[in-house]
Amino acid sequence: MSEESNLMSSLWPLVPSRATDWLLELCGDGLTGFMPPAMPDAAWVLNAMYEHEHGPADISYHEYRQARLADGSALPHIVAGIDLDAVVVDTGGGLGRAQHPGPGWRRLRWAELARRTGGPAVPDGLMPSYRCFPSAKKEGSWPLGMVPPAEGSLDRETWNRLIAILTERSPAGPDTRCLAYYSPLVLGFTDYDNLHVRAGRLGDAEILYDQSEADFSPSNLWADDRSWVLCTDYDLWATKIAGPPALINALLNDFEIEAVRLPWAH
Repeated sequence: MSEESNLMSSLWPLVPSRATDWLLELCGDGLTGFMPPAMPDAAWVLNAMYEHEHGPADISYHEYRQARLADGSALPHIVAGIDLDAVVVDTGGGLGRAQHPGPGWRRLRWAELARRTGGPAVPDGLMPSYRCFPSAKKEGSWPLGMVPPAEGSLDRETWNRLIAILTERSPAGPDTRCLAYYSPLVLGFTDYDNLHVRAGRLGDAEILYDQSEADFSPSNLWADDRSWVLCTDYDLWATKIAGPPALINALLNDFEIEAVRLPWAH
């Protein structure tokens, strides 16, 4: 067992899957994450996206990929005899953990891109997902000078800030007992009967992001007293946090993360 695995087992030991029974009763199936209703309030924390300071903005990821295939600088993706490049659009999007891309890139707020494109950040009736910002893309592919939000996982910077806010707003602070659930999809498991749940301190939540069992942040994290619960759905670009109004207002007014209310997904 690796040192990382030993640390995970020590700080966040596995607990019986029945710890999710209340979420199953409250939310229904948790295959992609248990999506809670408002408890009594809720907000959506949006995954970060980035834009390069110098573009390029006039070529898409898919166009760039096709150009490299044409000049021989890239090899086609062949799976089971099928040329995926011929049937799949390279959107530029990623699945799982993400972080700031590095020098030359700046965070692009959803609100800023919405003003630029003239549409809402999240269209009425939709969830934060690949269906957002259709006019920012070219035939479904993002500009090469942008990094769209990751799907299915919080980005590292947003995770760290969210944990800090939850710590500030939980009566026991870093000693708040929490539980973390990873859906079978993020673990690559086929065992849907024995759900993967760990228990630990909120102050030790950083290790949950980098644990070796998954390339994703937890599907659900909640306080043991059920005062708040978050859900990062496998198919979405945002995390829903349900809890008391004071916590939700803190998220909506934070200077670092970007959070919104979605009345139709409250």
